[in-house]
Amino acid sequence: MDSETTIQQLKQKVEEFVQERNWAEFHDPKNLSMALAIEASELMELFQWKTNHKSIVAMNREGISNAARDELADIITYAFAFANRNNIDITSAVNQKIIKNRDKYPVDKWKWQTTK
Repeated sequence: MDSETTIQQLKQKVEEFVQERNWAEFHDPKNLSMALAIEASELMELFQWKTNHKSIVAMNREGISNAARDELADIITYAFAFANRNNIDITSAVNQKIIKNRDKYPVDKWKWQTTK
């Protein structure tokens, strides 16, 4: 459960999985970033050619919902592996990026805006 598990615990679980299989040597920035992009593409493929409304409806179907959950898990797992291999503290990275985005997209100028 999200409310009971820390990011560090998930990162450790991913690292244990990688180490058990001796995959660390393959986990360089290029390969992990490519794996992340591929998994994101697989998530997008579930909704390809659907309208916005039909994509929402599709998420209410068990098959698509389960597949989307699995693809999201793959994306997050590779993101944790990338962070592990490159010594990135996820909490610090997210917090710093939010600060940058607040400066870049102030509420008074960007509320309800969807285009740059």
